[in-house]
Amino acid sequence: MGLMLNGIYLAEDPQPDTREDGEFQRAKSTIRNWITKDGAPGPTGEGGLTAQAGRYHLFLAWNCPWAHRAFLTRLFKGLEEATSVSFAAPRRTEDGWIFEKSGQYSDGVLGVSALHEIYARVEPAYTGRITVPVLWDMERGVAVSNESADIVQMLDAAFDQGPELFPDDLLQEIERWNECIYRTVNNGVYRAGFARTQEAYDRAVHEVFETLDAIEDQLGTTRYLTGERFTACDLRLFPTLARFDVAYHYAFKCNIRRLQDYPNLWAYAREIYQMPGVADTVRFEIYKAGYFSPSPLRNPLGIVPAGPIINWNQSHNRN
Repeated sequence: MGLMLNGIYLAEDPQPDTREDGEFQRAKSTIRNWITKDGAPGPTGEGGLTAQAGRYHLFLAWNCPWAHRAFLTRLFKGLEEATSVSFAAPRRTEDGWIFEKSGQYSDGVLGVSALHEIYARVEPAYTGRITVPVLWDMERGVAVSNESADIVQMLDAAFDQGPELFPDDLLQEIERWNECIYRTVNNGVYRAGFARTQEAYDRAVHEVFETLDAIEDQLGTTRYLTGERFTACDLRLFPTLARFDVAYHYAFKCNIRRLQDYPNLWAYAREIYQMPGVADTVRFEIYKAGYFSPSPLRNPLGIVPAGPIINWNQSHNRN
């Protein structure tokens, strides 16, 4: 994955993305300002970023589950008219995430040809990974955040519309699930797929399925993870579920079970998929092409499999 080092774009990170024991380690997000209702400084970053319709723009990529989470927040909060979006082309090149000159994968806000050109505008000597999502303030011409968890939280808190994703009475339970899901599922599938030793893979893949087993049990007693209300932890989980059988099960060797092998979890995933607008945020063929893109370690020939065929519109029977 590309990065900027003192303002210079590098196609490959010179630092290894795995520890000495073969465990994959994810780089931390580096842009963490905050939008608030009145422009006051939030939990991180500077002030002056006020919640205003039409002021903010999201740079996304269909492949990326972290970007998917921000895109879903925009949908659930009803911010489609208030916050515009651009999608990078589905496959990265030597320039990383790129934008085409016109069409559905073009950038009509800054007119850049690659995502790293946006990061170069953050500061002249910017250092960090080049990732999506990026939330951009079009009024001031600055990046707000490239941390998806912060983007979900700030869009939920700053804009007075849509369902509350972090209700106060469930906050402790949401945070507990979020921490577990991030570590063992969202990032867990990557820890399995990018592991460089058998031991690192074994640790990661078993944690993935231990958590999925626990979620299966939870969904046998409650409709959503914290009860009868859809909240931020359900939103956090869904992008990984949407990619699981079509990509992670095969490409990342997370193959102890399929999502479809969990009766409660599979029905829950289909219910979310069938909520208004959610299917329009999902691109299964793009996921498959992205996760099976050429990789010297994981898929040297770059062959994309034909299957699996999965019916996400099958009735979930959770009414």
